[in-house]
Amino acid sequence: MNVYDKLQSLGIQLPAASVPAASYAPFVRSGNLIFLSGHLARRDGQIWVGRLGAGMSTEQGKEAARAVAIDLMGTLHAATSDLNAIVQIVKLMSLVNSTADFTEQHLVTNGASDLLAEVFGDRGKHARSAFGVAQLPLGACMEIELIAQVGE
Repeated sequence: MNVYDKLQSLGIQLPAASVPAASYAPFVRSGNLIFLSGHLARRDGQIWVGRLGAGMSTEQGKEAARAVAIDLMGTLHAATSDLNAIVQIVKLMSLVNSTADFTEQHLVTNGASDLLAEVFGDRGKHARSAFGVAQLPLGACMEIELIAQVGE
């Protein structure tokens, strides 16, 4: 299936690649791998501020993770010019701004993982890590980075 057709059927319009907030590149290609820098959760164009376990629910966190996945795909499109060239989403690393007693970082991150699998099919299934952290830049509720493999 064409990735862009799938995105359209889901009502998803990809944003332009995220602009770095500090001294780093939004992505780097090394051989057939593309490494995307961490993307902060955004809602209505603004940083999605919050902390899981302190006023922000797991379901809200999943929505934030889904939003990050859409932003990541926008940057991945900028890196490849064609998302259909993606051979495999290899790995996600998710950082969840959460309280010390919040233990559902893995469920929050499903918001991104599930969308990538839905959009890319088997090519979207990936390895991942999900961590709870004490704080993220600008108070964001989460940050996700991605590694993808492209064809020759």
